Amino acid sequence: MLAATLTACALPTTTGGSAPGSARLTADLASYPASLDPGLQYDTDSYSVYRNIFDQLLHRDPKTNKPVPWLATRWRQTDATTWQFTLRDDARFTDGSRLTAADAAFSIERILDPKLGSQQNANFSAISSATGRGDTLTIRTAYPSPTLLTYLTTLSVVPEAYVKKVGNAQFNLHPMGSGPYAFVSAIPGSQVVLRRNDHWWGHEPPIRQVTFRAVPSAASRVADLTSGKADIADSMTPDTAIQMRSASNLDVLSAPTERVSYLAFNTLKGGPTDDPRVRRAISLAIDYKSLISALEQGYAKQVDSVLTPLAVGYPKALAPYAYDPAKARALVRRAGATGKTVVMATSPTYDPQIVQVIQANIQDTGLKVAIDNTDQATYLKKVQGPTHDWGSIRFGQWSCSCLDADGVAYPLFHTGTVWSSYHNTAFDSLVDQARQTLDPAARDRLYARAYGILDKDLPGIGLFQIYSIYGANKRLLWHPDAQQSFYVADMRFAS
Repeated sequence: MLAATLTACALPTTTGGSAPGSARLTADLASYPASLDPGLQYDTDSYSVYRNIFDQLLHRDPKTNKPVPWLATRWRQTDATTWQFTLRDDARFTDGSRLTAADAAFSIERILDPKLGSQQNANFSAISSATGRGDTLTIRTAYPSPTLLTYLTTLSVVPEAYVKKVGNAQFNLHPMGSGPYAFVSAIPGSQVVLRRNDHWWGHEPPIRQVTFRAVPSAASRVADLTSGKADIADSMTPDTAIQMRSASNLDVLSAPTERVSYLAFNTLKGGPTDDPRVRRAISLAIDYKSLISALEQGYAKQVDSVLTPLAVGYPKALAPYAYDPAKARALVRRAGATGKTVVMATSPTYDPQIVQVIQANIQDTGLKVAIDNTDQATYLKKVQGPTHDWGSIRFGQWSCSCLDADGVAYPLFHTGTVWSSYHNTAFDSLVDQARQTLDPAARDRLYARAYGILDKDLPGIGLFQIYSIYGANKRLLWHPDAQQSFYVADMRFAS
């Protein structure tokens, strides 16, 4: 094999105002983090917090979306399935201990350990082993992996000795990392406080302390921004964006993202949705264009699958989802499902207006829709349960931070993953092949066939590509990206 070597092309930089490191920032999140353990959940409200506490092995250039050095300063592929990464020698955890390649290897093996029950297992399942010696991390994959580097941009490195000492439960309550911010305190369900890590190997972050607060109501988040109680808020709706534009002290920050808004069906224990005719009827009942134009107001784009055009493998040949309420009603009647109830799982993290419109669209078919709205942590635990008894439909928003179909199709629909309530061996075989194929054109063909199966079976429906919407104090200087990164070290206040 021809060895490929990639070396550092950029190191982290941050810019400070007139008084670097002197500011405090308050960020309103839609939900309290489901986890502060980076080996577990990777929903937006969780990683918006914990990716500031921990360093990732690689980062992604926000302009090119390519993996760039971070903890790993350079890497090379020694054969088709072996990669060697050289880690920087000046990274320290906040207890003063040095971060080593062994910690990085432990972080990977921990996610792969079935006992942890990591929701990220599917992303790293191509890895057969990870070992660390000194500053060298060696990763071996079970097959040539075209997505290894992109997934490693999401790998937060944890301290092996500390995790083993305190155990997983305490580590989640009192996380310790090597990132630009250190954990200070948490009030479960309410807020998490971080302060600048003065021993971080990178440039001094302009923000000295950040408080993440769980504020489920979008209206309350707007009020906090307007009054100055919060400096930035995420998960804002298009309606609140209009409100914020009229406020003299606020800016609306937005960017198209790789995140897709979708409905997933329980095809195993969903009751009415076990029947493909009912799933097809629901897909025909949704007025996609009106949903986007009336509620998203320019902050979304229609998709033809559960994937966005930013991702490698996006199936360009699929026909757009059709809106045909008469045909939808006929299908429900034919399935003998008229009057039956489908349970729709959701959480306050998601825009209730969208959920209510979808509920009305579906009920127009003759089905009844019962909304099961729980906090995000409960919602995630429920829909990831192995018994598949979470309901009939779930509303969700998905991003793998990998810009690749593998990070969407595999975890959401492959048999046996924690997210999947669907089984199709032909689909499984295609996505298994795609994650072992290096040729980009061949991967595109495999995903086209795989998504063709999903289009026929409909275990899920792509609603639209999401544009991130943040509200922020005008003095806060920061730009969102396609991965919805929320690195506080990149933020600063204008002087």
